[in-house]
Amino acid sequence: MQWLAQREHSRAELQRKLLPHARALVAQAQAGASPESVEAPPPGEVMARVTEVLDWLEANRYLSEQRFAESRIHARAARHGNLRIRQELAQHGIALDPDAAQALKASEFDRAREVWSRKFESSATDAAARARQARFLSSRGFSPETVRRVLRAAGSPLDED
Repeated sequence: MQWLAQREHSRAELQRKLLPHARALVAQAQAGASPESVEAPPPGEVMARVTEVLDWLEANRYLSEQRFAESRIHARAARHGNLRIRQELAQHGIALDPDAAQALKASEFDRAREVWSRKFESSATDAAARARQARFLSSRGFSPETVRRVLRAAGSPLDED
């Protein structure tokens, strides 16, 4: 519960965090028992217990992948592009819903332009500067088309086509 109080988590992320603790609790319980009564838990018992806890958390609305996705999108949208946000959500086992994807796509150019303007004072004057600006935007997860549009809109005299 303490992890969920700090921020939203995906089910996969919380499962990854809980498994070592569940294994440690089972080992600790077995260490305190007499040697003849100690049995190794059946394979998958620890995983079943963790799954049961996660199901309870979801049923009681403490854990919500929808809230996690919204939170992650809100936190990342100002600094990162659609590709990066999708990749980060995929790492957590979550697919971007179509409505959120459409909203991100509609605002990607404006977000990329804002990120570009915070980093760079002026448009690129040579090919090396243009490449550096393009790499920066690409590393933030903006699509190649969006990067080209931002650099054109910035007034870069060089044409990359």
